[in-house]
Amino acid sequence: MNDDLRNHSLSFIKKGLRFDGRKLDELRKASLEYSVAKGAEGSARVKIGETEVIVGIKMSVEKPYPDRPEEGTMMVGAELLPLSNPDFELGPPDIKSIELARVVDRGIRESQAIDTKQLLIEKGEKAWIVMIDICTINDTGNLLDASALATLAALKDAKFPAYDGEVIDYKTKTDKSIPLVKFPIAVTVYRIGDNLIIDPTSEEEKIIDARLTVTTTHDGTICALQKGGDYTLTIEEVDKMVDLALAKASELRTLL
Repeated sequence: MNDDLRNHSLSFIKKGLRFDGRKLDELRKASLEYSVAKGAEGSARVKIGETEVIVGIKMSVEKPYPDRPEEGTMMVGAELLPLSNPDFELGPPDIKSIELARVVDRGIRESQAIDTKQLLIEKGEKAWIVMIDICTINDTGNLLDASALATLAALKDAKFPAYDGEVIDYKTKTDKSIPLVKFPIAVTVYRIGDNLIIDPTSEEEKIIDARLTVTTTHDGTICALQKGGDYTLTIEEVDKMVDLALAKASELRTLL
């Protein structure tokens, strides 16, 4: 974004205004839909404004990690489809997709949202692996929060496939759900100049100075923090960003 457009955007934001008419701390209209991919064990679609993300869950039985012989685990991958943004390209995961997957993974993992011990089948030999695939359908800003929410919804939607001890029947779903014991919500707060905003558009993302993704559980416990952007944040700014994220997390949580 050129300097003239940045300065023009900043002049609006300093007045508490945004190009789409929202307040600085106002979310776009958000919606959530379950079971959108019938071939997955669980799935969900989240829309925030025109940003749209689909997350699917697949499950397999693998040998547990040697240092965690009594637990299963999860893996998160993200694919930034070119159809969702002209800046995205086909090919191996780039830094943006890797960061997106890591932020989502950290929120789920650090909150201990999944009781991984309940994924165990046979100690040291067999355990369920929960594989989470994030696919961007349309990117008009705030993929981080949309992806984190869609992941949580897909995990909630998922059912184990039938398993007889040897072969997984992916065509048959059981009534057993993933042992989801916590529901961590991620809210990313962005600093532009001296102002804080949430749920930025693509244009606003291009002029940010710093961002902080705050993942919290329903009781306000902070599970994970992930900073982005080129500029540093003061302790006072971090405190304000956390407070704003906590307030907005309750709004997103109602969608579940």
